[in-house]
Amino acid sequence: MKHRGRHRRRRRGQALRATLAGTALALTATATLISTSQATGSGTPGALTPLTSTTATGELRLHESLVARGTLDTLTKDMGGNVGVDGVLASTDHSMRDRTDCTADERAALPVEPTATRAYCWDSGDARTRQWQPRSVTTSGDADDDGRWGAHRVILAGWTHDDGPAAATPAHHGDQAATPAGDEGLARVAFVDATDPHALKYRWVLLVTPRDGGKNFTAVHSGLGGMVWYQDKLIVTAAQGAGLLVFDLHRILEADVNSGAVGRVSGGYSADGYQYVLPAIGSYDVPGGTCSTAGDKAVPCFGSLSLDRTTAPDSLVATESSTSGTDRSRVWRYSYSTAAHRTGLLADSQGYVDAVEAYETKAAGASGVLSHTPSGGREAQWYLGHTPDSRTQHATLWRQTGSGAGAATCTADQSHACWGLHTASLSYWQETGELWTLTGAATERMLYAVPLSSVDDSLD
Repeated sequence: MKHRGRHRRRRRGQALRATLAGTALALTATATLISTSQATGSGTPGALTPLTSTTATGELRLHESLVARGTLDTLTKDMGGNVGVDGVLASTDHSMRDRTDCTADERAALPVEPTATRAYCWDSGDARTRQWQPRSVTTSGDADDDGRWGAHRVILAGWTHDDGPAAATPAHHGDQAATPAGDEGLARVAFVDATDPHALKYRWVLLVTPRDGGKNFTAVHSGLGGMVWYQDKLIVTAAQGAGLLVFDLHRILEADVNSGAVGRVSGGYSADGYQYVLPAIGSYDVPGGTCSTAGDKAVPCFGSLSLDRTTAPDSLVATESSTSGTDRSRVWRYSYSTAAHRTGLLADSQGYVDAVEAYETKAAGASGVLSHTPSGGREAQWYLGHTPDSRTQHATLWRQTGSGAGAATCTADQSHACWGLHTASLSYWQETGELWTLTGAATERMLYAVPLSSVDDSLD
């Protein structure tokens, strides 16, 4: 029997909860002094530089394309109707391990400064696979300001398939063990039930695209460098960062044939061994041409995404993906629509979406981006994760404004390599004050939270 998704509860104006009950751990690290003369790589990125020219902001413009309602309705009907987030969570079949049950190698991926107050690692199959890599995170704290979707607290983690040389070992694939071939860039999302902070459980959902008027679907291919769940929509980076894809959380569908195929098959629908699929309902493409990672002020490739609830209206924050050696990149934001019939979609003007704010930063190649204006603050604080080329060196989490930059120091030589090992995107859970991220190293995969206040304290 399928489970209908419970609609989120809106609780605007509710006082923020400081932490989830019974889950916050005491911080053990003390604040450290900042040295802005030395940093991971070539040095401090310094202040953000505003981009205000029409030419500069025009390169960030998006064109919105939505799938026809009839196409989506046909696929939904043929596959038995919406299962909903609740339906997925009711059938979780993987358990996350708490920090104390993680291996020493896994815990080594946690930040040195500030200390993670909550940390989890994946079940053994997902912790060891080389063919799937964790890349992005968003939560029901993004989806709704009360931090819940229906009765649940939920974390979504985006993973992408990698058929590179490092992926030579068998993978945990779909809902069964298998060794897939030719699935480069396949995209899946872990729906994690975090309602009980001591017993996180999850289920995989495959991202797909409708075709043939809703009579079929194909797999989405994306590096999933960025992902934001806002209201009832999930926005993720498209393949090679060339724009964005949009999904509707009210259209989670169930496959009824268990095989390695993706799409319509004899007897029903198959999803490469996964039980659930989430079909795209639209896209945001960059009309200026092919995106470039060269950092040459061309059309940008999207790198990471996050939500900023401290702007009016709420906004989607983005950074560009750039090649190694690029000395600068851009960060920018788009406003979300406030129209009642466009929940979770970006603010558009005749099908186009314009960046409302953009900056250039010397923190090129950011592995995560977050913008947040503190209460009573006059300017946004931009947090940028920088992952070094070294596979063994921790990342740096920079905080940049229009006047400068800072990062925690955690070693005798005043190194800024204090953040997690190979960290991915960032997500701020407003209700709890927590900054969430995950690490994507081969055997050091952790999902963890750090109070944003602790990040700021480590810079003071």
